Amino acid sequence: MTAISVKGLGKAYKQYDNRWWRLLDWLWPGSKPWHRLSWVLQDLEFEVQAGEALGIIGVNGAGKSTLLKIITGTTQATTGQVQLQGRVAALLELGMGFHPDFTGRQNVLMAAQLQGLSSEEIQQLMPSIEAFAEIGPAIDSPVRIYSSGMQMRLAFSVATAVRPDVLIVDEALSVGDAYFQHKSFERIREFQKSGTTLLLVSHDKAAIQSICNRALLLSQGRKVMEGDPEHVMNHYNALLSDRKGDTIQVSTTAAGHKSTQSGTGEVVIEQVQLFKPNSQATDTLQTGEMARLHLSAFVMSPVAELVVGVMIKDRLGQVVFGVNTFHSQQVLTDLKAEEKVELNFEFEANLGPGHYSVTVALHAGPDHVQSNYDWRDLALVFEVVNVGKEEFVGVTWLPHTLRIRHE
Repeated sequence: MTAISVKGLGKAYKQYDNRWWRLLDWLWPGSKPWHRLSWVLQDLEFEVQAGEALGIIGVNGAGKSTLLKIITGTTQATTGQVQLQGRVAALLELGMGFHPDFTGRQNVLMAAQLQGLSSEEIQQLMPSIEAFAEIGPAIDSPVRIYSSGMQMRLAFSVATAVRPDVLIVDEALSVGDAYFQHKSFERIREFQKSGTTLLLVSHDKAAIQSICNRALLLSQGRKVMEGDPEHVMNHYNALLSDRKGDTIQVSTTAAGHKSTQSGTGEVVIEQVQLFKPNSQATDTLQTGEMARLHLSAFVMSPVAELVVGVMIKDRLGQVVFGVNTFHSQQVLTDLKAEEKVELNFEFEANLGPGHYSVTVALHAGPDHVQSNYDWRDLALVFEVVNVGKEEFVGVTWLPHTLRIRHE
């Protein structure tokens, strides 16, 4: 069953050259074009099935928050339509709907009533809302004295007091402390297991990739890409540096994975290989085994600075480890055309069994946003198997000693 259906959605705001034209447009609409339209969303179409989680990403100004406001009905669309199935709970702008002069408890009562809950239901739920928010006696103080984190705690608690059919969450969770973020995402995961449909807007790559089944990338109000969260996040990462003539290419690896490559091309990656200690090329490592990642690059045109970066990701695209030569204070400078650069990254593969990918990057400065010469996701894929270690779970093997005392 389709929980959210968006068809031909568009949103435009009227812009006037002066205030008198605004008045004339109100007095004599249609007599002449007194205004021009500024589109913030155009031709959006997507569906979210019941129980599915869709992440929406994009740079600031891409139209994400406007899209959520239209879906929740707080803003009217200019074109297109949105259809929702079931009870909807939304956590958009921080403290949205809270009155600053009312206490937290009074605001909970009003917010819950707006969600369609009766007075009896609210009274029954109030103890659990207080317990989950964990703001103590402050719930009986005016909201105006609350910190942003306290407002978020209370808003999330009341929005999720009853499991909704559709849960829509904007960036509000990002202001909370780490403890409450973990607590909130655990509740979201519990709702998902029970069939709640989730629409999540976040810049948190880890949250999108760990929670969402699909991701949708917006740019300048239009849908750029929709699909696997890791693939979409890789493309989004490339767009962040798309400022100085970068090209973005998507190719399919021999194993059928989507690999995103971007950069301006002053320096290009030639080869990425993984070796065992005996210098044998491999795509399989044992947990705890020494390994060497070899990267070669070619300078196409002179650059003042070159930083080489390496990231290892798990099968969900979460970064397990990353390092670059800027942070290790090994920046190369004044490189001339046709020079060749080689990097050998030696490490202990203290990783859990599973498949991992390697992302490599050539850029200037601490990250690729400043000057991105060549960035390549899924430059290499390898597998880790557990041979000779005790059985364990997780993506990291921690050499350890376990002592038990019994009296």
